[in-house]
Amino acid sequence: MSYLFYGMWNWKFLFLLIFSTLLDYYSAIKINQSQSKRGKKFWLILSVGINLGFLGLFKYFNFFSDIVTDVKHLFGLNSSIARLDVLLPVGISFYTFHGLSYVFDCYNEKIEVRKNFIDYGLFVSFFPLLVAGPIERANHLLPQIERKRTFTELNAVNGLRQILWGLFKKIVIADNCAIFANTIFDNYPDYSGSTLLVGAVLFAFQIYGDFSGYSDIALGSAKLMGFDLLKNFSFPYFSRNLAEFWKRWHISLSSWFRDYLYIPLGGNKAGTFKRVVNVMIVFLVSGFWHGANWTFIAWGVLNSIFVVIDNFILKTKFEGVVANGRKIPSLKELAQVLSTFLLVSILWIFFRAETITEAADYIKRIFSDALFKLPEVRPSIVFILIFILLIFEWLGRHRDFAFQNMYNIKSKYLRWFIYNAILAIILLFGATPQTFIYFQF
Repeated sequence: MSYLFYGMWNWKFLFLLIFSTLLDYYSAIKINQSQSKRGKKFWLILSVGINLGFLGLFKYFNFFSDIVTDVKHLFGLNSSIARLDVLLPVGISFYTFHGLSYVFDCYNEKIEVRKNFIDYGLFVSFFPLLVAGPIERANHLLPQIERKRTFTELNAVNGLRQILWGLFKKIVIADNCAIFANTIFDNYPDYSGSTLLVGAVLFAFQIYGDFSGYSDIALGSAKLMGFDLLKNFSFPYFSRNLAEFWKRWHISLSSWFRDYLYIPLGGNKAGTFKRVVNVMIVFLVSGFWHGANWTFIAWGVLNSIFVVIDNFILKTKFEGVVANGRKIPSLKELAQVLSTFLLVSILWIFFRAETITEAADYIKRIFSDALFKLPEVRPSIVFILIFILLIFEWLGRHRDFAFQNMYNIKSKYLRWFIYNAILAIILLFGATPQTFIYFQF
């Protein structure tokens, strides 16, 4: 059924998914059977090389082709490298990393090799997470696939709550923000600095509502079937610095790079200089994972600089949720949260812009005299909807997702009033559907 789900987008790319699944399944078996370290390493390199080769072919070929062409032009050579005119397979970055994590863990003997191809195939292709994550681990999801699952009311209710909240974030928040953010970004030279700042803030909420909304829908759908997927977001816009933000945003990707890149590079056991270099390498690769464009690389590098400042210069570390045990934050905490959100919003401009030049020009225009003018675009209703989002997220920040704390409300009538109110907002204020941003990764 997961294959049918994926094939409804484009059945031809099912062959790529099947090949990748067979490659990693067989490679893990050969790694287990190999008696020598050299043999194990051969099958590991073969699996990693072919997987990254396909990922590079579909996702990065044209990027490197353009670089080679530009370099040749610098030396007076007018010939150019051919570009591939093919679709980027939806979810290729996600299911490739699913398979690679399994092969890595089998190589490092952290999990047992699976012989049941159906179980392993479902781990790679499980439809809620197939196209946009979270990036699951074999030692977390495979045991859940292999054991018998039983229906529980708590799982079903929590699953439906999370789906409802995910739909609100995607349909109401992300899609409404996208309308205004797209208008401002696509015509940014025509607007004042204050309007451009509004555009950056709206895009920040767009990408959060879009991606975390999808993750909520995926996790909620899995709960209905008795599966517990990895938590992917933990209220990141309540972070107090950028280092904390990256512990709360796209958690499954951050932890993947930590376990399979940062730690093998030396992790926290290395000296300070090496740790700084390793952090910057991780963010550089993370930026490149997001897309074949210099803007993503710049976005990754800039994030790494601020994380390095937080971790190695300021050495400010935050544990637990902000204002833990209190209803409202202190003025200091509020200033930390707002300044971090502003920084994140500015950095998102590189993620959204088409070129680095465009991103730099956009930021330059924000910090001009026009920053203090009234914005030309004033999406009042959207900011009211964002305020509703923030209220529920703040009240539920101690939980896995905002609506999980609904069981604390003793009155079932009040609970159902809230559910129906959110459903009514979805029906009344749902905007023109926008494509999920992370489907392109």
